[in-house]
Amino acid sequence: MAVAIAEKRAQRAGSAVYAGRARVMIERAVYAAKSSNWLVIVSGFVEPVLYLAAFGFGIGQLIGNVTDGNGNPVTYAAFIAPALLATSAMNGAIYDATWNVFFKMHFGKVYQMVLSSSLGPLDVALGEIAWALLRGAAYSVGFMAIAAPLGLVTSWWGILAIPAATIIAFGFASFGMAVTSYMKNFQQMQWVSFALLPMFLFSGTFFPVSVYPEWIQAIVMALPLWQGVELVRALTLGNISVALLGHLAYFAVMIAIGLVFTTRRLRELFMR
Repeated sequence: MAVAIAEKRAQRAGSAVYAGRARVMIERAVYAAKSSNWLVIVSGFVEPVLYLAAFGFGIGQLIGNVTDGNGNPVTYAAFIAPALLATSAMNGAIYDATWNVFFKMHFGKVYQMVLSSSLGPLDVALGEIAWALLRGAAYSVGFMAIAAPLGLVTSWWGILAIPAATIIAFGFASFGMAVTSYMKNFQQMQWVSFALLPMFLFSGTFFPVSVYPEWIQAIVMALPLWQGVELVRALTLGNISVALLGHLAYFAVMIAIGLVFTTRRLRELFMR
């Protein structure tokens, strides 16, 4: 069977990398999710909602109004809600693209079996990233369904926050899977959590980055979550400018780099 697949691949240009069957990985993920612990999946959605309730409507009562990027006054809850939406998209994507991928790669031996079939490494990368993206998008839609009725989306441009959050999820899923493909043990995987927590706290989620010295602002602005927070916040508050194209370009590059490195790494690991 393996010989037949190899011969078939040799007859088609590019088939060693991509067979056009990424949907198989998504179908497998759906079946696996049906038998998994749904409490773990739901917790990723609930966490940003709890932050919104505690900080937006709790501490926010003590803070009062703050200003958006254009100097207009907004409630503190409306200021942090888009940041938590971006965080929700990141959480939904990153955990599937890192810990789940790490388990499949080193313990479940899923990719060894899949890549011995007609699927190529780009099929695997696209399928896994698409599943992580769907999870991130689902979290985003759920969060928006709570934030919008509470009056935390003050502009009709906020409708575009959902596709923006999906792009954010795509970026984190793509890059997260690429990084995970180079991880060899659980100790190295802890660096993922170590990187996510400070990025969540200091990427303009709860306060503007203008409070930092300029050199720290430059570091924060280079982080993907800050790019996502600014993109979603501009849409939900109606602060539309050409700067949004820069945020989108950032994630386009992030997605491309992630796909290239993931595909190359899977091929190196399992197809030699």
